[in-house]
Amino acid sequence: MVFFGRRDLVAGLMAGSAFSGFLLRRAFAAQNQPRNLEKNPKFVSTPFTLGVASGDPEEDGFVIWTRLAPMPLEEAGGMDLKPILVNWEVSEDEHMSRVVARGQALAHPELAHSVHVEVAGLKAARPYWYRFRVADYQSAVGRGQTLPAAGDSVDRIRFAVAGCQHYEEGYYTAWRAIAQESVDFVYHYGDYIYEGKDSGPGYRKMNGQPFKVLRRHIGPECYSLDEYRRRYAQYKMDPDLQAAHAAAPWFVSFDDHEVDNNWAGDTDQDGTPEEVFLFRRAVAMQAYYEHMPLRRRSLPDGSHMQIYRTAQYGDLLNMFVLDTRQYRSDQVYGDKDGPQREDVWASNRSIMGAKQEQWLFNGLAQSDTRWNLLAHQVMMLNLAHRKSGSAQLEYSMDQWSGYLYSRKRLLEFVQAHCPGNVVNVTGDAHRHFAGDLLVNPDDKQPASVEFLATSITSGSDGMGDDDAFSQSVRHENPWLKATTDKRGYVLCDVGRDQWRGDLKIVDQVMQSGGVTSTYASFVTERGHPGLQRV
Repeated sequence: MVFFGRRDLVAGLMAGSAFSGFLLRRAFAAQNQPRNLEKNPKFVSTPFTLGVASGDPEEDGFVIWTRLAPMPLEEAGGMDLKPILVNWEVSEDEHMSRVVARGQALAHPELAHSVHVEVAGLKAARPYWYRFRVADYQSAVGRGQTLPAAGDSVDRIRFAVAGCQHYEEGYYTAWRAIAQESVDFVYHYGDYIYEGKDSGPGYRKMNGQPFKVLRRHIGPECYSLDEYRRRYAQYKMDPDLQAAHAAAPWFVSFDDHEVDNNWAGDTDQDGTPEEVFLFRRAVAMQAYYEHMPLRRRSLPDGSHMQIYRTAQYGDLLNMFVLDTRQYRSDQVYGDKDGPQREDVWASNRSIMGAKQEQWLFNGLAQSDTRWNLLAHQVMMLNLAHRKSGSAQLEYSMDQWSGYLYSRKRLLEFVQAHCPGNVVNVTGDAHRHFAGDLLVNPDDKQPASVEFLATSITSGSDGMGDDDAFSQSVRHENPWLKATTDKRGYVLCDVGRDQWRGDLKIVDQVMQSGGVTSTYASFVTERGHPGLQRV
């Protein structure tokens, strides 16, 4: 549905069902109000309980998001199942006194009354503030930011990398810290929710010790659209997460837990028939879209969602957001850690798929920025470990180490076409890692570097950096520069000739008021790949 506001800005809201892409696109083209529009909506309390967000910035605008849900954990979020008009405005100041754009967007029940407005027509390279209104209620004010124009000289970019936010395993203290950082954007690498059932009031094992969850999931494991929606609502009610969304624009990607643990392409970990699993994947994709500040081009089409994309920050940085879940081959060896046998090297197995790989190679080959950022979900370091001193070397089959043919193709391409200006940021491993990326283990010169951001909460307080696993990976992998099992995020500070990554940690997440500090910092020089500790 499209409405026009000041300066003819287009405010669109996604309408329809994830199973009906054709009808959804017809809805976007329509310009008449729907027959069943609720013209006088009434709410028992504020409908803005899930906060606001901005994302996917471009030179002249960005997406602004909210979802109407006065009772977010109830059926339909406590909403009547009718479309509702929502007013929005964008201002040049945080007090909303210099409004430069306004309009209306439709919140459709088919998309859980979520609103995705693609604001356009703004000035490049500057912050803006936005808010929503409906009936007598007003949302919090959020901050967005447009990109510099392509080719404009940019001296510095700062951004945070974070993800893996298991609700049951800690407070979102790291999100509050990120909200207080001065950053141009946040990259969320995935595992925004965890799909598992309520763990119950008892104890379970974590790191070999009894562990009792801090706060419990509501409901069973997510399979239906309603269950995924309720899980997102439970997570998004957290005030620290809301603060981080409101503070800066986000680029988001999903990993596995937005659907099901360690899913790969059309298969899940349980042996569900592919045609059945795709029903679950479709509703999971719809719920993900409903709750993220994504553009219309990422609107799900059945079980598929276009999530790999690019963004350019002037002449300083090209960002490539990758998708290492939808197109990957199934993990080998039952997805268990183990030695790298011939199946890991098979040329018919891919972690990105041929189409996405070619898109990435073309983008890197044509890039003329000072730096290129590959933002993706799982570790690229080919990390070996032993379960005991005399045991065999083992590798994860769910990370790039389980897809060595894909890994080598990418790193060789980087080495040949853009040496010394590609940095990877990843996640999923629930601990910080920083290291050099070698094409072959005995290479003297890295092809690239990687900062893997630890979790926001997953893994709870953690064990530090002297546990058996930390000792093993440091011993077996000389290209690994640092690792620690604590919660936190990575803060990247990118200049024209130097890229710095700070591994930020929180001392505790099982108690509120955790203290954030820097565990380690590394830089890599443009043209000379390799991390140096500072």
